[in-house]
Amino acid sequence: MGDMGSVKYAEMGAFLRSRRERIRPADVGLPHGPRRRVPGLRRDEVAHLAGASVDYYNELERGAGSQPSEQMIAALARALRLTADERDYLYHLADRPVPVHGGPASHVHPGMLDLLGRLTSTPAQVITDLHVTLVQNPLAVALLGDQSGFRGPRASFIHRWFTEPEARLLYPEADHADQSRAFVADLRAAAARRDAKDAEAGSLVRTLLAVSDEFAALWAEHDVAFRRDDRKRINHPALGLVEVNCLNLFSEDGRQRLLWFTPAVGTDSADLLDLLAVLGTQEVSGLPH
Repeated sequence: MGDMGSVKYAEMGAFLRSRRERIRPADVGLPHGPRRRVPGLRRDEVAHLAGASVDYYNELERGAGSQPSEQMIAALARALRLTADERDYLYHLADRPVPVHGGPASHVHPGMLDLLGRLTSTPAQVITDLHVTLVQNPLAVALLGDQSGFRGPRASFIHRWFTEPEARLLYPEADHADQSRAFVADLRAAAARRDAKDAEAGSLVRTLLAVSDEFAALWAEHDVAFRRDDRKRINHPALGLVEVNCLNLFSEDGRQRLLWFTPAVGTDSADLLDLLAVLGTQEVSGLPH
């Protein structure tokens, strides 16, 4: 679709402005500042939070410019702390289909986003029960790489783990068998928790049964166990081996998890994690959850 000029796009601009003006800077981790002249957030702040250019966001609020992508709508919904209904309404105004539940553009519960925003000194991210990464804080990107670029079945790290050898590079090889077993048991628990006719979980399981003998053998063992607290060894390209505890907070329906990573006691991981903020984002692919 080309330039936006319809009444619906004008409504989208007004809706974005109304949601922007209701948010206090502290709600999204921004300082209030002594010289703030507008209620809520400034346009440039929303653009920064959504990963958009200021000019592009200004055009959206004016009801002009090009049609936003589904990924941009999802980013705006998170930046503006929209409810699920508000997020769906924004997709409607943008003439985009509401994405299926569980994909990379899934709605993240505002409460989880709030917690993620407050975890500024530790790597943290929100994933789905099928291990699709929805949003990461900067330290998680620095530790695990940017996981936002995967689409389709590859969005699930479990899919990549069993189909792409490079996905295993950040775990020491000695840990691969245990990680495989844990991923399969976790997937069985997640699939059982969903409706039996759930297309997303069913498709993931059928695909992996067809293409991975390792997955098929483990699936046949019928182990069931959600991953909760986990100790991981991560091969970081700059820091070397980093041993962390991975802690989980589950949403009420179990479909989303807030993960955060703390240094394992008795190791030098605390010092290594402190270096993450200095090193910044590493270009790393095929990364663990």
